[in-house]
Amino acid sequence: MLKRIVTLLVAFPVAILLVALAVINRHEVRMVLDPFKPQAPSLALELPFYFYLFGSMFIGIIVGGVAVWLGQGRWRHTARVRAQEVRRWQAEADRLAHERDAEVARTGGTGGGKTLALAHR
Repeated sequence: MLKRIVTLLVAFPVAILLVALAVINRHEVRMVLDPFKPQAPSLALELPFYFYLFGSMFIGIIVGGVAVWLGQGRWRHTARVRAQEVRRWQAEADRLAHERDAEVARTGGTGGGKTLALAHR
């Protein structure tokens, strides 16, 4: 509940700020994509300035997310290896429990004297 309140307390002002940026920066801006003829470019975009602001923030979020994902690859690999080990050891424990249950059922619950021999050592 506290996490949700804190999230709302942060998200609401950020949303108001982003809306204010969009309203204030709605004038058209020309972005020239032709470095050789900037006065008469063959490639140019005219979009509202907030589009460039939000576009650059979006690209930054994507690039940052990819960088974090690539940086954590080692830990994901370790987690996969550990999960495989857990499955292997769980299968071994299940196999041993099944063998023990079969031995107990075969000998009628006495364990064939093995338990008593171990207890007397």
